[in-house]
Parts: sequence; structure tokens; C-alpha cells
Amino acid sequence: MGFAEPGPEQSGEAETSALELARKRRLSVLAKAPAGALLAHWKATGLDPAVELLRGPETGLIALQGRIGGSGQPFHAGEVSATRVTVRIGSGQVGHAMIAGRDARKAQLVAVIDALALDPAHAEVIETGVVAPLEALARSADAAVRAVTAATKVNFFTMVRGED
Repeated sequence: MGFAEPGPEQSGEAETSALELARKRRLSVLAKAPAGALLAHWKATGLDPAVELLRGPETGLIALQGRIGGSGQPFHAGEVSATRVTVRIGSGQVGHAMIAGRDARKAQLVAVIDALALDPAHAEVIETGVVAPLEALARSADAAVRAVTAATKVNFFTMVRGED
């Protein structure tokens, strides 16, 4: 039994899904990156598009929900401040950003980078010059935290006496 070749509608859905996943990954990396590292990698690209602010920057609060064990009843965990921005660059692409915190400058830069990544002429430069290095930086920081945490691991064991 063979599988049918995907039709145009199935192929388009898969491509859209792949593009959406790539954009989610990119926005996650950019939003979590330290502002200084983000700015340094951005400047290294040499890109400077014309930017029109469509919305924001706006800062507000987002309610956080938690679950015990990941599957329990939801509960209110608190609020976190967030900043969002929407921009349009000169080539017409629209970029969005929402970051934790109140750094409007960082949010605007993330939105500009998002818009440039949607432009086929700049997508590769953004991926290799900004997103990939920031992702590698995040992985190395995570590995350092894991190494420090692993050093504090304690193994408990029970000794069994020969009696019942």
C-alpha cells in the first residue's frame, strides 16, 4: 500500500506550517535573547531598512496561568509585563514582536528583524547573522546552567541489611 503524493492544497498546508514553525522559532529566539547581544548581531548585518510603526510600542501586563504537574487544574500564577510592537519595512513586510519586560527598543528591533526575515532578499542574512548565533548563545548558556546544576546532584541510596 503506497501513499498518495500530496496535492497542491496538502503541499501548501505543509509549507505554511513549516514557515509558521520557523517564524515561531525565530521570534522565540529573538524575544529571549539578551538586548546587548541582539543589538550587536543586528549591527553586524549592516541592514538599515525604512521602518514604519503600525502599532506600539505598547507595554502592559499578561496574566500567567500555571498547572501543578502540567496536567492539574489551572491556577493564577501572577502577571508579567510585556511589550508589543508591529512595524512595516520599506519592502512591505510586516513584522511583529512581543517580549517580556518593558524594553520598547528591543521589542521594536525584534519586530524589524521579523519583518526582514519575511523578505526573501534578507531571510538568509537574518538567519545566519542574527538568529543562528543567538540560538547558539542560548544553547551554550543553557548548557552552562545544566553543568552547574548537575554538580549539585545528590544520589541517595538505601542499604539493605541481611535481615528481613
